[in-house]
Amino acid sequence: MRLKISNGRIIDPANNIDQTGSLFIDKGKILAIGRSPKGFKPQREINASNKIVCPGLIDLCARLREPGEEYKATIASETTAAAASGITSICCPPDTIPVIDTPAVAELIFQHAANSQKSKVFPLGALTHGLKGETLAEMHALKSAGCIGVSNAYAPIVDTEVLRRALEYAATCEITVHLYCEDDYLRNNGVAHEGPVSTRLGLPAIPETAETVAVSRALLLVEQTGARVHFCRISTARSIELLAEARARGLDVTADVGIAHLHLTDMDISSFNTDCYVLPPLRSQRDKDGLRAGLANGTITAICSDHQPHESDAKSAPFSMTEPGASTIEMLLPLSLQLVRDKNLTLQQAVAALTSAPAKIAGFDTGNLSIGSPADVCIFDPESSWIVETDALLSAGKNTPFASWEMTGKVTHTLVDGNIIYKL
Repeated sequence: MRLKISNGRIIDPANNIDQTGSLFIDKGKILAIGRSPKGFKPQREINASNKIVCPGLIDLCARLREPGEEYKATIASETTAAAASGITSICCPPDTIPVIDTPAVAELIFQHAANSQKSKVFPLGALTHGLKGETLAEMHALKSAGCIGVSNAYAPIVDTEVLRRALEYAATCEITVHLYCEDDYLRNNGVAHEGPVSTRLGLPAIPETAETVAVSRALLLVEQTGARVHFCRISTARSIELLAEARARGLDVTADVGIAHLHLTDMDISSFNTDCYVLPPLRSQRDKDGLRAGLANGTITAICSDHQPHESDAKSAPFSMTEPGASTIEMLLPLSLQLVRDKNLTLQQAVAALTSAPAKIAGFDTGNLSIGSPADVCIFDPESSWIVETDALLSAGKNTPFASWEMTGKVTHTLVDGNIIYKL
């Protein structure tokens, strides 16, 4: 379909574009920006006056719960929520049931995502078989099946020799390792950040060193193996310092942060709010400030939703007995825009952290509005305000710590390959 998006503020950080004008799409590709191509006659026109037109958002971590936990959510429900949030590509971790450690499971996910006809879904394959941290998964086969990276999700790899061999194998396969860093022994079944709040509430605590020790170990192994590693869901200011030092030494490592950790701290669990039970745990105000600073200076390169939908029963027990995770995919864009209003980021930096930066990490040809690129596009009204009402969420998971928050920024159109998959 020939499509013209007119009068919008076009922001494309990958190409340093920030201008008001029109975007032209044909046959699912970006055809031109600014001046209409000769002989172009649109079949449809979208007036984007007072709106921002940018590449479709890319979420590096969202659990879709399918296969295996369809009572929590499905690929259909969560890609519908993603489409309404301007997200055109989703990376899902391998901790499904069964684990994504065979091409067959990856192919099942691709098939269900294609059937939903909403946002694109890209699975991460397992780093170790069954995520048990013992034997290496068939990374080459998983890559051939379409997995854009490998990960062990939350499951720890206690044996450092296994992690070393896994990174070496990933390096030979030229596949990115998405590594969640946590020392299982230091975590010791904790559920909250170690500090005055966890002490006052009597909750088992997770010290900062549970993350920093694991990050240090991983960085040393990256240096030894030459593997391409993306550090997932960094939560402490000290980890930012370690990553900055490693990058200064020339290590090619990237990192992301979950959107909740940029807005919440351990103080938010003071009333035993189980919707604030996430992993890694919400940290201190100092850590939140450090994460924002790390995002601004480029040590952290991407923001993800870390979306984890749950059924109501999963969050209705005492704090320590509930399941971790929050439903956040529908707040990813407005909460990122809040960082701009808080003067932590420029608008271009915020859009880059949601588009071109995650695209580069995942190896996508999207995340930009380059001529000839797939027409994955997000159009949003940056001034439109709305209240988070859990019953109105499109995600099957209503377990959000942002319930009743006022958000500013509302998606009006989402396009995938030139097709409108969402319209407000």
